[in-house]
Amino acid sequence: MPEEIVNTQAQNPKEDEPRIGVYVCNCGGNIGDVVKCEHVARTLERLPNVVVSRDNMFMCSDPGQKMIADDIKEKGVNRVVIGACSIFLHEQTFRRTLERAGLNPYLYYHIGLREQVSWVHHGTPKEATEKSIRMMAAGIAKARNMKPLEPVRLPAHRQALVIGGGVAGLRSALDLARRGLKVTLVEKSHYLGGHMAQWERVFPTNEEARPLLKRLIDQVLAEPNITIHTGAEVIGAKGYVGNYNVTIRQTPRGVRETFPNEQEAIDVCPIKRRKRFDFGLSTSKAIYRTYTGCVPESLVIDWETCTKCGECVKVAPEGMINLDEEAQEFTVDVGAVVLATGFQPYEPFYGEMGWKEFPEVITLPQLHRLLDDEGPTQGKFWWNGHPVKNVAIIHCVGSRQVEGVHRAQPDGNVNNYCSRVCCTASLSMASLIRQKAPDAKIYEVFEDIRAYGRGHEDYYTRASKNNVTFLRYFAEEIPEVRRADEKAEHPLLVKVRDHLTWGEEIEIPVDLVVLSVGMMPNPVQDLMEIFKVTPGSDRFLLEVHPKLRPVETAVNGVVLAGTAQGPMNIQESCAAASAAASKVSALIEQAKVELEPYVARVDPDKCQGSGECVKVCPQEEAIELKTFSENGNTFQRAVVTPANCNGCGVCVSACPNRAIDVQGWRLDEYEAMVSAIAADIPAWEGAA
Repeated sequence: MPEEIVNTQAQNPKEDEPRIGVYVCNCGGNIGDVVKCEHVARTLERLPNVVVSRDNMFMCSDPGQKMIADDIKEKGVNRVVIGACSIFLHEQTFRRTLERAGLNPYLYYHIGLREQVSWVHHGTPKEATEKSIRMMAAGIAKARNMKPLEPVRLPAHRQALVIGGGVAGLRSALDLARRGLKVTLVEKSHYLGGHMAQWERVFPTNEEARPLLKRLIDQVLAEPNITIHTGAEVIGAKGYVGNYNVTIRQTPRGVRETFPNEQEAIDVCPIKRRKRFDFGLSTSKAIYRTYTGCVPESLVIDWETCTKCGECVKVAPEGMINLDEEAQEFTVDVGAVVLATGFQPYEPFYGEMGWKEFPEVITLPQLHRLLDDEGPTQGKFWWNGHPVKNVAIIHCVGSRQVEGVHRAQPDGNVNNYCSRVCCTASLSMASLIRQKAPDAKIYEVFEDIRAYGRGHEDYYTRASKNNVTFLRYFAEEIPEVRRADEKAEHPLLVKVRDHLTWGEEIEIPVDLVVLSVGMMPNPVQDLMEIFKVTPGSDRFLLEVHPKLRPVETAVNGVVLAGTAQGPMNIQESCAAASAAASKVSALIEQAKVELEPYVARVDPDKCQGSGECVKVCPQEEAIELKTFSENGNTFQRAVVTPANCNGCGVCVSACPNRAIDVQGWRLDEYEAMVSAIAADIPAWEGAA
């Protein structure tokens, strides 16, 4: 423990005079191996208003925090300046330390000496130490001007909106309801379950998927706190965290409930449509049920294909089918929103590895349905009426793409990310094929095998033992699928340069080619505009930080769940959904929310109502001009709605009268920091 450093110039200050405690962290050597932390602390002790200046190996540790708390209680420290690692790691840690010691938590300023100094100036310790002194001196100058702040406190609705009725949305809704919150769940399709309902089994447990899903849905349906709207979508929202007013449009089902002669109503319908549930491998009528055991269980009308001929109405009980129903709109008031909007499988371009050019080329999701006992072939591994003897599964179609090699998406970018789950899904399908067709020849044509999860590697081992043949290609050498000769036994040839055999060019004769397509986000541009959330470079919705704030968006009160934010398997989606529910619960369960106080504040004595701040403000409804009357005079003044303000400071630069400032970052604080950086700082006499 370094010896105590006390500034004798600050022994008897006035009652309201700043008494600043300065703390320099070695960060276990991350900072101290480059920056001479004791030198920094000793130099800063002589600055005005500094009561105590210390360095410590780990300031975030319990002893380090206790040191700060003791100084606040025993030495009257009323401002704290800390030089340590990133503020994003320990801002809350040190705020809580100040609170426990009885000091306003916002009377603390943090300097990132690790990221801004030691990590970028590793080879120049002398200059790094000097830079640290300057940065800390600027923080001390800001601390002299800091004022106590209080968080923005708002009432909140103890109700959440979950958008998406797949496994992530269901899990999130259930967790929220079990915490005592009201939940409105909105699902765009007319049935719950999302993609999980389309799979027969889940990995790595190999359990049946639909019974697992049914169990989760039953738990959701049994929760009185959950209200479900299928066939519904969000079309508008206004407000802010704790107080969102959301407009929902619900498309009618057309069928009121189940009735005895449903099959007759289906049979008389003259319209056939490609069945989306089977990824187009089968057809259904315009009046349909997605699958046996689906929820809700009643039939539904596909309004896109229905011609309203009325044949189904004629055979159904009176009033059971209504083809003249119209969409209804309603609003709900919620405190927070969970976006569980899911994914869609990558759609290959025409001709990409034979897609839609040859009918024997299908996608991995279609193979899932093909091998499902409740699928189009009742689980038989047949195609075009014949058993499949040879099959090639080509990995990384629509994932890990290379610019200039693969065709770009409409936004001009290729899918350069890994979809993560495709390798294990492909390997699990190889094992299932071996069960269904023991004599089939199976080829896995892969770029890399990324069986990353617990138990996933077992699928690779099992496939190897089951005589699955592996061929490895490089991304820039895309496998080629072409038609074989008319007299050939197998209709297709897959040509690949195999780098497991030192680059030998191999042709595989096959009956079926399966493209292991990756994940892409569902198109939710409308929701992005409504809730002001942004996508990442992969087009999935973007979280604030993948480790520190993994399910939060930059918009307060809007969180992400499941594959809305990136490729995940079912287990990961459920974990992310529970994390989202936990975040929402912590935010609104007390019927109030607390927001950072770093928002714009108008000085009414200086404001002349020019409106320049309103013109430049990028946040909707954050600042507006309001009319006031006083002593018979009418005038306008700018008024800030703190809940909508993100403290960007654009309004500060636009105000001609300097009548507006951002709390915690006022102009006088900035000016003091700039002056401190340029000021002369007396050197420590003990410096070598």
